[in-house]
Amino acid sequence: MARALAAALVVLVAPVAVADTPQSRIIIGVPLEPPHLDPTTGAAAAIDEIVYANVFEGLTRLTPNGTVAPALAESWSVSPDGLSWTFRLHPDVKFSDGSPFNAATVRFSLMRIVADGSTNAQKALFAPIRAVDVVDEHTVAIHLSRPMANLPYLLAWGDAAMVSPASAATNGTAPVGTGPYRLARWQRGGELELARREDYWGRAPRTDRVVFRFIGDPAAAFAAIRAGDVDAFPNYPAPETVGELKRNPALRVTQGLSEGKVIMAMNNARAPFNDIRVRRALSYAIDHQKIIDGAMFGFGQPIGSHYSRQADGYVDLTAVYPHDVEKARQLLTDAGYPNGLDVTLRIPPRPYAIRSAEVLVSQLAQVGVRVKVETLEWAQWLDQVFGRKQFDLTIVEHVEPMDYDIYGRKDYYFGYDSAAFDALLAQVNAATDEATRSARLGDLQRLIADDAVNVFLFQSSRVSVAKTGVHGLWINAPIAANDMTGVWLDGASSAASTSASNRLPWGWLGFAALIALLAFSTYRLGAAWTAKKLFGHALTLLAASVVIFGLLQVLPGDPAAYMMGLNASPEAIATLREQLGLDGGVVVRYFAWIGGLLRGDFGTSYTYQTPVSDLIAERLAVSLPLAIAALVLSVVVAIPIGVLAARHRGKLLDGGLIAVMQTGIAIPNFWLGLLLILLFAVTLGWFPAGGYSGWTSLILPALALAAPQAAILARVLRTALLDTMNDDYVRTARAKGLSRNAALMRHALPNAWIPVLTVLGLQAPFLLAGGVVIENVFSLPGLGRLAFQAVSQRDLIVVQGVVMVLVAVVVLVSLIVDIAYAVADPRQRSGGRS
Repeated sequence: MARALAAALVVLVAPVAVADTPQSRIIIGVPLEPPHLDPTTGAAAAIDEIVYANVFEGLTRLTPNGTVAPALAESWSVSPDGLSWTFRLHPDVKFSDGSPFNAATVRFSLMRIVADGSTNAQKALFAPIRAVDVVDEHTVAIHLSRPMANLPYLLAWGDAAMVSPASAATNGTAPVGTGPYRLARWQRGGELELARREDYWGRAPRTDRVVFRFIGDPAAAFAAIRAGDVDAFPNYPAPETVGELKRNPALRVTQGLSEGKVIMAMNNARAPFNDIRVRRALSYAIDHQKIIDGAMFGFGQPIGSHYSRQADGYVDLTAVYPHDVEKARQLLTDAGYPNGLDVTLRIPPRPYAIRSAEVLVSQLAQVGVRVKVETLEWAQWLDQVFGRKQFDLTIVEHVEPMDYDIYGRKDYYFGYDSAAFDALLAQVNAATDEATRSARLGDLQRLIADDAVNVFLFQSSRVSVAKTGVHGLWINAPIAANDMTGVWLDGASSAASTSASNRLPWGWLGFAALIALLAFSTYRLGAAWTAKKLFGHALTLLAASVVIFGLLQVLPGDPAAYMMGLNASPEAIATLREQLGLDGGVVVRYFAWIGGLLRGDFGTSYTYQTPVSDLIAERLAVSLPLAIAALVLSVVVAIPIGVLAARHRGKLLDGGLIAVMQTGIAIPNFWLGLLLILLFAVTLGWFPAGGYSGWTSLILPALALAAPQAAILARVLRTALLDTMNDDYVRTARAKGLSRNAALMRHALPNAWIPVLTVLGLQAPFLLAGGVVIENVFSLPGLGRLAFQAVSQRDLIVVQGVVMVLVAVVVLVSLIVDIAYAVADPRQRSGGRS
């Protein structure tokens, strides 16, 4: 904990810019940061969006139109009975660490997916793989327990990426693949950079470096693309602003199809939705086009079943349930609900779900269905809706391609159970040719629609916004990926990369500063006084650790379920829980955590799979400079305003300054931040609109944070000065002939610092972590944003570490304020040296 206190004392300097050899670089905006970088041990779509085809490759790959093409396998064949597949591999392929890729690698990678203890989210899909034989160095035979006509398609998923036995265990943080790029750096919460491999076995990509910048806030995404901070945003998260962007001649907007299927899921396992008439009534009640227009601003395509429009075997079933209010009411009456019914719609905190719910509530009300909407955190949704099935209706987007098999899972969240579907699914899986398989897939789609299992709202569009000089981006997204192998930017300029290798040993310097502070306190205030304060603050830290750990244990949500996604099997989730150590006793885990803190070990992040101390250090490198800059700025602004207002009490200047203070307090800092972005980043182009690339990235956020704090400090200082001017010793000095201004500056100001120091002590921790809103507005990878993300992801070990650091900061600031009190006012201490 001493290390945490020391870290809180110093400002971690911004990364030092080191000029590289001129290289082409492109910056891509993405709305989600991946939890880790191993596509074979997690279902998060954000992983594939970074590494698919860029870092990792499979035996096959998907093209932009969704067809299967050769990748690491140059050709393949299947036996007449469909139970054996033979793949011929490209020769001379190597991983980025130099290790060879061969048939033994394929056997390791595929058998790892189906092995006991596998955390691969699609383990159930690959379960028919019975054995993998090495025919020769570049030929492999895959033997199945049943035919899989779609095996080449499944092998194109990121879940089936080829991994080296030497690096498989560490691919989450240090990925090693056969792709054309390697990981250059990862500023967690900020951006990730890939560098082109010079020894890549295939055609070299046209861009040397690709930077993925994580911008989840729609307003920040709009500002970043408008200001030119990013070159392209392939999955643009703010459809409401697309109209304005289309009018910008420097930008190009494209609309394609994604694999996202947005559904209003119904709990088929309980009343009233175990009655097919009720489910069909809701299907008739929905006007799909109005939802697409109202919730997605026209960016979407209607669907009639759980099947994407561009997939092989698609059947258009959008006419099965046309919008028919009267028919919906009649079906509800036939089902025994002539007066309608009351239901609860529990949705995740996604913009598409929130906006769709607003439209659906009014449409369902027209047929007598009264809907109460509850918005849950994503982790709560996974726990209560997806896990415990505690819902009537919900809205969610399924982004996995060809995921129709979820309707055959008996324990799946919407509770569908149909022997007819199971029989059709078996026929699809047993099909030995594509024609038969496509016909059965059509029957499967029709059955799902006829049973009205869910209300199939729309298929999400993939809206891309890019500079006109960007070429090669996928328009459609047959898989959640940003394949950068064929992307380039006209006239790409040289770029400087950042490096933290030249940082000074700030931890030791901070520790030295802490020792110096304690030595000063001991000398000036006495050893007894200092020891008493230290003991009290130590008890505060201990009590805080118990409270923090205890509260987080009752927080709903499963970190393993969050990491594995909607399609993961219960077995894979249970295995991951065991690996993360979440099944141990609470008391044992608490003492293990405390023991680690005493050794300086904050544990390992469940999500990022990296030491929590490293994550906190990375974020402190942003949050500490931001907090200190805002604090200094607020003091520099507040002191002259407070003094001037007190000096001219009751006059016009005082009234004007009071109005300025009230305005500063009243204006929300996020609103001020947006105005600063629009003026100085978008319009004038003086500063970046978001992200962190050094001190210039902190100027606008510091201004937005400092404004209300400066107003508060100035108001407190004015009041304290006026109160002090009425004290007897000041009035006595005035009676002896001292001028008002001299009395104010010489006597009142030094004694008015006590309340100002109190406010400063309260502001410092807030500025460090309470600026989470500002960090989101400016897409800054700070400590507050880390805490917010960790809570939403249920990465409890990170939450514990961050909150303990913040408590340590509060304790440290309290100690500094106590010392300042005692130095400024001897009445505040006892037992010290005179």
